[in-house]
Amino acid sequence: MMRRVYYFVLFFLLIAPLTSCGQGKKSYVIGFYNLENLFDTIHDKGKNDNEFLPDGANQWTEAKYAKKLHNMASVIRAMKEENKIWHAVLGVSEIENRHVLEDLVSQPEIADANYRFVHYEGSDRRGVDVALLYRPNQFKVLESKSIPFDFNSNITFSLNEEEKTQFRTRDILMVRGMLGNEMFAIFVAHLPSRIGGKGNDLRSRGGEIMYQESMRLMAKYPNIKIVAMGDMNDNPTDPSMAVYMHGKENINDVENEDFFSPFVSMLKAGYGSLSYRGEWNIYDIIVVNANLCRGKGLKIQPIVKKKYYGRIFNPPFLTQQDGPYAGTPFRTFSGGAFIGGYSDHYPTYIVVSNK
Repeated sequence: MMRRVYYFVLFFLLIAPLTSCGQGKKSYVIGFYNLENLFDTIHDKGKNDNEFLPDGANQWTEAKYAKKLHNMASVIRAMKEENKIWHAVLGVSEIENRHVLEDLVSQPEIADANYRFVHYEGSDRRGVDVALLYRPNQFKVLESKSIPFDFNSNITFSLNEEEKTQFRTRDILMVRGMLGNEMFAIFVAHLPSRIGGKGNDLRSRGGEIMYQESMRLMAKYPNIKIVAMGDMNDNPTDPSMAVYMHGKENINDVENEDFFSPFVSMLKAGYGSLSYRGEWNIYDIIVVNANLCRGKGLKIQPIVKKKYYGRIFNPPFLTQQDGPYAGTPFRTFSGGAFIGGYSDHYPTYIVVSNK
């Protein structure tokens, strides 16, 4: 009996330093991933999803859809293995509807994370939306809304009045909730495309919309911590992010109404989340407000080489290993042919902690 008590006391003494050191310390992974056309095989009325049907241009069968779901879930799982924790919240873009999100979060690779999601049907003509996956035991949703694109701005737009009336793009998602015991607002965006060389003014307006909404939230909740993320179709040095989103490269330069833009320095150092015509870009951007840079509680942390505050997740299995596109993201289609890859974008993430 005495020996049993001795072993119990010894065990307690050994683990006590570990448990006490970790008491009250919390870290959360917050990320974004463009899933590159996560469509199901069923036609949605009013959506231009014809190429992603079994008899469409991509011959999008149930087998290909299942492979795509498995691949996307495998990436999320791989990031969990690297970080030792699941993403608390993960913004996603290029998803067709609620159905594909239900199928994604139920994949065996990530079912243990118990992800829930916030999603609204937007007005994009092709039918792709943004959404937020979250773990309800870490992030408690208080409110959400889908913010439509509008032209109520002093920006000079290249579109005429008729073109403005006809213009459709993805809505911006805003989700406000509690991460741990702190209030956060998460914006998820997929700003207008660069196709045809257009859209600089439109993307600037997208950044402006997120910034204006952020300022309204900060006026109402002065201590709120804000993360804006998405496929911005711009680099963090472009006007949409640097000017209209007030993104600052250096964390020490961030004032109360600014945002810290951690991927600026990474872009300048040669990092990239996607490659186009041999040039690396970081369109998969995450920025945080001043409340996440200083003060008490959760703050953004350096996670790459102890100096970069963002991470571009680009392991070999996510990268094309041969052929003309070797070294770039291993995508689903190449030259119109299904090659069974993942996405033409690498996922990005940040870590916030009270350590």
